[in-house]
Amino acid sequence: MNILLIGSGGREHALAWKLAQSPLCDTLFAAPGNPGIAEHATLVALDVRDHAATVAFCTTNAIELIVIGPEAPLVDGLGDSLRSAGFAVFGPDKAAAQLEGSKAFTKALCDQAQIPTARYAHVTSLDAGLGALARFGVPVVVKADGLAAGKGVTVATTHDEAEAALRDLFTDAGGEAVIEEFLEGEEASLFVLTDGKAILPFGSAQDHKRVGEGDTGPNTGGMGAYSPARVLTPELERRALDEIVRPTVAAMAAAGTPFSGVLYAGLMLTADGPKLIEYNARFGDPECQVLMARLESDLVPILLAVAGGTLADHGAAQWRDAVALTVVLAANGYPGTPEAGGAIDGISDAEATGAIVFQAGTRATDSGIVAAGGRVLAVTGLGDTIGTARDAAYRGVDAIAFPTGFCRRDIGWREIARAGD
Repeated sequence: MNILLIGSGGREHALAWKLAQSPLCDTLFAAPGNPGIAEHATLVALDVRDHAATVAFCTTNAIELIVIGPEAPLVDGLGDSLRSAGFAVFGPDKAAAQLEGSKAFTKALCDQAQIPTARYAHVTSLDAGLGALARFGVPVVVKADGLAAGKGVTVATTHDEAEAALRDLFTDAGGEAVIEEFLEGEEASLFVLTDGKAILPFGSAQDHKRVGEGDTGPNTGGMGAYSPARVLTPELERRALDEIVRPTVAAMAAAGTPFSGVLYAGLMLTADGPKLIEYNARFGDPECQVLMARLESDLVPILLAVAGGTLADHGAAQWRDAVALTVVLAANGYPGTPEAGGAIDGISDAEATGAIVFQAGTRATDSGIVAAGGRVLAVTGLGDTIGTARDAAYRGVDAIAFPTGFCRRDIGWREIARAGD
């Protein structure tokens, strides 16, 4: 079959890498893709904001499955347009994508379905935000109510810092924010596939949002990740599925907006059990990289079962008995203004060490691959333990020459300390 993958980041490179391995895949197209994705797919210059043009492309090229990687097209309703035209789509409709597109929507759903989460206030003006802030202690969390690519969050340690974050969010008219109590515990990510009725647990991971080692500095889209996250024990995962994910799927279906795709539950493992931090309506980046590296099952039949509403008939996914760890190489200046155009050499040398190099913000030039974004590469290693996976990933990192880039050298540090590796 012919498959269209939408997106251009490291997540999409990992998906392309896995989709192209399927014997069911005849031609894989990617829009717009990147130089790494081009090794597995035919790149097409398709503006996916033009839904009619996307439908026309799928019709002309006999596309039988569309995989929407990033969140923006989902929130824009691309899935609705493609489904209306009769195509099988992996990714939720616009109404269901509100689980990521609006933090206030998700918080209201948590209230309705009694899903454990942080106490919060949804505010639509600066005055309301300043008033609500008085009801919270510190630390306190201030979030933009919308898509923020993992960076629209401030964990304020003083009320002055929280007020500054609110003033920044309400600089422009029409802003909205969610103020949340700070939850104590360790974060973990749980991925679950659903067709709106059945659910299929699809792995766990722990990422590293802060730009600096020791989890310091501003939030980023993610500087690295590993899978599985053993801190999310089988008992905690069962509780998260029963107390958070299943009630969410049921509430969305009852509201007439069933969620079909991957639910990425960001969890805080508190003394009272797992609590929902937020949902994403797509695979994480860089979490997708470690999940795809570990997945043994053919990805295509699983995504088709989700898109076709037959997930209940599909068995459990099969995973390698291994740990995967990925290290993000970012351009200097990230998460602010990244330095563009920096030369990248040694990708093939890194792959010769056994690492898998997923490209994200890259561009092909006559002289080679250069940086064209904030997060540029995700170098992924596999091992029997978290320590050997870390060593495999950093061997790959050290084989790459990227003078205008940087990475964290402590990815997986919590689990490595627990494991004694």
